[in-house]
Amino acid sequence: MEWINRLNDAIKYIEANITGDVSINEAAKLACCSTYHFQRMFSYVADMPLSEYIRRRKMSLAAVDLQSGKQKVIDVGLKYGYDSPTAFNRAFKSVHGITPSSAKASGVNLKAYPPISFRITIKGDCEMNYRIEKKDAFRVVGVSAPLDREIEKNFEIVPAMWDKAVTEGTIPKLAAMMDSKPRGLLGVCSCNELEDWRYYIAVASNGPIIGDLEEYTVPEATWAIFEGQGTNLSIQELEKRIVTEWLPTSGYEYGNAPDIEVYLNPDPQDAKFEVWIAVVKKEEQ
Repeated sequence: MEWINRLNDAIKYIEANITGDVSINEAAKLACCSTYHFQRMFSYVADMPLSEYIRRRKMSLAAVDLQSGKQKVIDVGLKYGYDSPTAFNRAFKSVHGITPSSAKASGVNLKAYPPISFRITIKGDCEMNYRIEKKDAFRVVGVSAPLDREIEKNFEIVPAMWDKAVTEGTIPKLAAMMDSKPRGLLGVCSCNELEDWRYYIAVASNGPIIGDLEEYTVPEATWAIFEGQGTNLSIQELEKRIVTEWLPTSGYEYGNAPDIEVYLNPDPQDAKFEVWIAVVKKEEQ
């Protein structure tokens, strides 16, 4: 599978540069997608964040160097990109449970994390309801906040945004402004490589902007739209299935547009929602 081969090429690049600067942008280019989508795909397929994988690999190799007894702790830390002995000590201990100096002794227990190699496994045991729809550019109005380039950090930023929107009464204000499709409360993740990454809580609206709200134009795109129902955790599971089960065998790849969550029923315990991902046919790339 070409998709899986690209991910493995990205891993080979990471391994070749593990003692230097690992460029997420370069790895994403090898995977033929944006840095956002590369990190997202990696975390879903590998069940760990990309930054955590890189840290584990560095500390696995650092342990081997320390066990050889030929290098000082400070030199091993520098080799793997840690200018601060304190930072290296903290990273090493988080992986191995002991300090780097303790790892030089014989008989200590250490952990090894070999390089990842991806393979595709077709499940097909649970249906996914989706449709492909081309849509003109549309305007959304709402509130936004910047996202971090390491996407796992956004798992704190985004929920905090929703909590704030609820407590400050932003949600009903936005609902009253909704006047066009897609109808529902929207979570729009704009992660264009050329722009600052931002997350919007918004609605599709052509009306005037009120107060401190802001607007964003979602570009024209072809969308793969998936239906779901359940809790907030259910939407995360659906997003994982899209990336790991549907996308590799769909004949499509990620397009250049935001990811969108459409909440048709805002009940957090029994929500009805859609997940929109922009796609292009592989031959159109």
